[in-house]
Amino acid sequence: MALNLPLQEAIEITATIAFAASGLIASARKNLDAFGVFVVTGASSFGGGTLRDILLDRRPFFWVEHAYWLWVILLLSLLAILFMRNRHIPLTERAIQIPDALGLGLFTALGTQIAIEHQMPLIVCALMGVTTAVFGGVLRDIFCNEIPKAFNDHQPYAVLAFIGSLTVVTLTQFHTPEWLTLSIAAALVSALRIMTIYFKWRLPSWKIEG
Repeated sequence: MALNLPLQEAIEITATIAFAASGLIASARKNLDAFGVFVVTGASSFGGGTLRDILLDRRPFFWVEHAYWLWVILLLSLLAILFMRNRHIPLTERAIQIPDALGLGLFTALGTQIAIEHQMPLIVCALMGVTTAVFGGVLRDIFCNEIPKAFNDHQPYAVLAFIGSLTVVTLTQFHTPEWLTLSIAAALVSALRIMTIYFKWRLPSWKIEG
């Protein structure tokens, strides 16, 4: 099932904005300068999709084909610094998690569908969805000098992306319309992530004695 180009761009733009917001908040919490804010925001927005396209040998990258998005991210970074500097806005961890949950769902669905379009094996398609959704947040946290939350907060994150990827793969096998497939998967992942945050669901962790 080939991915409709306008639909792909709409999803990628919405997910990019969502992850850009999480990157802006994360960098503001770390008190980074303008360049740092731009780098963290850009890495959050484009990191997962770029890695996916490298692994799939897909060109051009989204931010190369649509280079105006680099200007958008730069402008957002500068405006965010000015806006947050002049107002006392609580930059809580929860403020990062909500846009991150939206981006997680959208990028999961999109990354999986693009891999399907490239006729990859189904397990590879699922992993491409996880990579697209998770890697931007991983880069964001690394650049902010933190252990990536996807690895250490013990809440389902990459697991939810994998569930969403499997949802896309399964619905595609049943020839579900692509807009419905992507909508269901994105909504499912985002809703599960928000529920995870609200109910504080946790994954089992290692218990090391001594």
